[in-house]
Amino acid sequence: MQIFEFHFNPKIKPDLIFDSFCYEPENIYEKRLGSLYMTGLLKNTLPPNLHLLNRLAKLIKERYYGLAAYSPEKSLQETLKKVNEFLEKIAKEGDVSWLGNLSFAVFSLKDSELNLTQVGDSKILLLRGNQITNISKNLELEGIEPYPLKIFGNIISGKLAEDDLILVLTKEVSEAFQKLNIINEIAKLEPFSEKKLREILNSKKEEFSKISGICLLIVLKPEVLSKRIISFGKKMPEFSFRQAFSPIVSGGKNIFSRLKIPTLPKFPQLKLKPLIKIKKPEFIEKIQLLIYKISRFRLKIATFENVKRKGILILALIFFLALGFLISNREQKRQLENYQVSLNEAQEKVSQAENFLIFKNEKEANSLFKSAWEEISPIIKIAPTLPQDFKNQVISLGNKISENLYQLNKLVKISEPELLFEFEASDFIPQKIIFSNSQLYLFSPYVQIIVEVNTQTKEKKIYSAPLDKGKGIDLATFFDDSLLFFSKPDKIIIFKDEQFIGPVSLKEPYPDFNFDSLSSYRSNLYFLDKKSGQIIKYPYLKWDSPQLWLNQTPYQNKFGTGQEPIEAKSMAVDGNIWILNKNNSINRYYIGELKETLNLELFPEPKNLSKILTSMLTGYIYLLEPEQNRVVILNKSGRIIKQFQSEKFNNLLDFAISEDGKTIWLLNGLKVYQLPITGY
Repeated sequence: MQIFEFHFNPKIKPDLIFDSFCYEPENIYEKRLGSLYMTGLLKNTLPPNLHLLNRLAKLIKERYYGLAAYSPEKSLQETLKKVNEFLEKIAKEGDVSWLGNLSFAVFSLKDSELNLTQVGDSKILLLRGNQITNISKNLELEGIEPYPLKIFGNIISGKLAEDDLILVLTKEVSEAFQKLNIINEIAKLEPFSEKKLREILNSKKEEFSKISGICLLIVLKPEVLSKRIISFGKKMPEFSFRQAFSPIVSGGKNIFSRLKIPTLPKFPQLKLKPLIKIKKPEFIEKIQLLIYKISRFRLKIATFENVKRKGILILALIFFLALGFLISNREQKRQLENYQVSLNEAQEKVSQAENFLIFKNEKEANSLFKSAWEEISPIIKIAPTLPQDFKNQVISLGNKISENLYQLNKLVKISEPELLFEFEASDFIPQKIIFSNSQLYLFSPYVQIIVEVNTQTKEKKIYSAPLDKGKGIDLATFFDDSLLFFSKPDKIIIFKDEQFIGPVSLKEPYPDFNFDSLSSYRSNLYFLDKKSGQIIKYPYLKWDSPQLWLNQTPYQNKFGTGQEPIEAKSMAVDGNIWILNKNNSINRYYIGELKETLNLELFPEPKNLSKILTSMLTGYIYLLEPEQNRVVILNKSGRIIKQFQSEKFNNLLDFAISEDGKTIWLLNGLKVYQLPITGY
C-alpha cells in the first residue's frame, strides 16, 4: 500500500487550517482494526479552535484503537459517538464557531474492507480502472441533527480490490482537480506509478499556487507500506551541531584512527586444588610480568591520546561557542542600531502628526501615525527581549501612537457590553440573525427552527419552518411587510403574522448555482453567487424569472476589465449594491455597472471582514470582523464613523441593525449582545 499526502499552500489563508492524519497499527491488538486515516479542514478559524483538528484526530485514534475487541465497523461507530459527545460539550460551552466551517473525513482499512464517514464538503473518490465513483455521496446528503448535537452520522462500508485508488479531496482542491481534469488523468495511470503522478501534478504547479487544502491518495498495492508527505511550501533546514562541527569531528577521526588501543591480555586462571600447590617455572612468570607491564604502558599512552582528542574537541567547541557569542553580540548591536533608526523615524513622524493635529488636519495626522505604527510595531513584538532602557522607549512611543490612532479612528473599547439574551445549547444553537419590527429572528442552516426574541420584553417564541427534514434556513431578508427565508438550494418561505407561506421553488438561473448572500430592495430579491461572481435578481413575486443583474459585456475602465465580484464575502442593497470583497475593499454597483471601489483606511487594519449591512433608511455602512472582535461603521463615502471592540466579542457569528441604524445586535456564540449607537 502506498500513501501520498499533498498539502497545498497551508499558509495562504490565515483563517484556514487543515491537516491529514495517517495511523498504522503498532501492535497485534491494533492490527485487528487495521489502518486509520483522517483529513480535516476548518474555515473561518478563531483562536480558540486553532488546535481543534488535532484534538479530534487524537480522540478518534485513541478511542478507535482502544476498542480492539470490536470489529473495525463497530469500533468506528462507537468512536463517532464519543466524538459527537465531545463536540456537543464544546458547543454547550458556547464555542459554536466551527459549526458549518468544519470538514472532517474518517475511514479505516482492514484486509481491503473500507469503513468511512465524514462531515462537511470533502470528496472521497474510488478510482477503479477508468471508473470514478464518489463513495461519500450518500454522506453528503445527511444533515446535522442538533438535539443532542450529532455531527458524524452513518458509516459506509465496502470491499476494495487490488490496485484501487482512494482519493480524499477538500472542497477547493476537489474543484481545482475537476477543472484541470486531474482526477481523470490519475484514473488513467495504468499501472499507477509515483513518477507519473508527480509529472501530472508538477505540470499544474502554477494553478496549484492559488488553492489551499488537502489531497490524500491511497493506492492498494501488494507491497511494503510506503508513505509520502508532500507540502507545496518551503521548509527551512534545521540547524545541526553535528553538521556544523563535522570537519572537526571527521578530522579528529583521521588523526586518531591510526592509534590502536590494545586490550589487556587474558591470563589463564589458576585452578587450585585442595592441598595441592602448583608452582610455575620462574622464567614463565617473568615473561608474563613483562607482557603485563608493556600492555599497561601502551594502555596509558592510548588513554592519554584519547583524553587529548576529547580535549581538542572540547576546546574547539568552546572556541566556536565563544566565536558565536561574539558574532551574536555584534549582530545584536547592529540590530539595535537599526531599531534605533526605526525608532527615531517613528518619533519624527509622530512629531509631524501632532503638528497636523494642531491645525485640525486629521487625515494627514492619521496617515503619519499609521506610518509610524508600521515602523515600530515589529519592534514592539520583540520588546521583551530588548535592553530595559530601549524597551521602555519602544513601549512608551507605541502607547502614544496607538492612543492617537484609536482616537482618530473612532475606536471605542467596551469592557461589558449589554447582554440581551443567551441560549442553552441543548435548546437551540443559532447561526444567523435578522431584525424586523422590534423582533429579532435567529435561525440556523442545520434545523427548521426559527426563534423570535422581542427586544423590549425579551420574550421568546419558537416556530418550525415548513421544510424537509434535515433542511434549515440559510439566508433571510426583508420582503414587503414580512420576512423572507431562504433554504438551499432553491426554496423560499415567507413569514408574516406568525404564519408561513410556501415553500416555493426558485427557477435556477444557470447550472451549478449556489446562492451565498441575500438582500432585497423594493421587494425585489438579489442573490450573490460568490463562486461565479454573479448577482441574480428575482423581480417582485416572479420566482420563475431570474435575471443576471450585472451587465454582461465587460468594459475597460480604471477599475479593470471585468465587473464580476469573484469570491466576494457579502452583499447589501440600498438602491446601490454594495459588495464586500475578498481583499476587504467595497465595490459599489449601480444599474448593473461598477461605479467605485472603496479601499478602507482603518486602524487596526482589517484582516478578515465577514459581512456588510446597510439600508435605504440609513446613510451608513456596517461591517463585522470576528477576527478582531469588532464592528465598523462607515459613511457611504468610506469615511470612518465609529468602531466598537470588546474582548467579549470573541465568537462573532452574525449581526443585525435596526431600521434607523441606531442599534446593533451581535450574535456571539450562544449570546446576543445589544449595542446602542450614539454620538454621531
